[in-house]
Amino acid sequence: MNDGMHPQMGQSLLFLTDEQLRKGIEAMFFAYRGFTADPDRILAEKSYGRAHHRAIHFIHRNPGTTVNNLLSILGVTKQSLNRVLRTLIEDGLVASTVGKQDKRERHLHLTSDGAELERALSDAQRDRMRAAYRAAGPDAVIGFRQVLEAMMDEDARRHYEAMKDRTE
Repeated sequence: MNDGMHPQMGQSLLFLTDEQLRKGIEAMFFAYRGFTADPDRILAEKSYGRAHHRAIHFIHRNPGTTVNNLLSILGVTKQSLNRVLRTLIEDGLVASTVGKQDKRERHLHLTSDGAELERALSDAQRDRMRAAYRAAGPDAVIGFRQVLEAMMDEDARRHYEAMKDRTE
């Protein structure tokens, strides 16, 4: 079956039609909806949104990160991040400590409750990714990651590479 995404009968992935690209874009929208559905349900129980999830995720991945570094990773405004962090700190999910070298810096860590929430959110997404990866197979997994990495802008790639270096 030719779904418009597999190179058949002389089609080349280097010359995708607008219709093939539209199908890929729509697949990405619906995949993202599925990818975020389980965490959204967990977050809704606490009246949190995806901004809270992203902050929790990257604080977990970068324990002790500064507010400025988190701003850079997330690419959001200081005002927007401050609203999210204030809620997470007040609710006891994130701890903020003063920097040892620079007293103006605030270093962020998840509390045990924050780590528990992060684990629940990540477990839900890992389960979905694991099932999708198994269904697609190893070659598709490699290709998918290559596509995602190719879509990153330079700033995002810099943060991604820094995080990747810490886990390899």
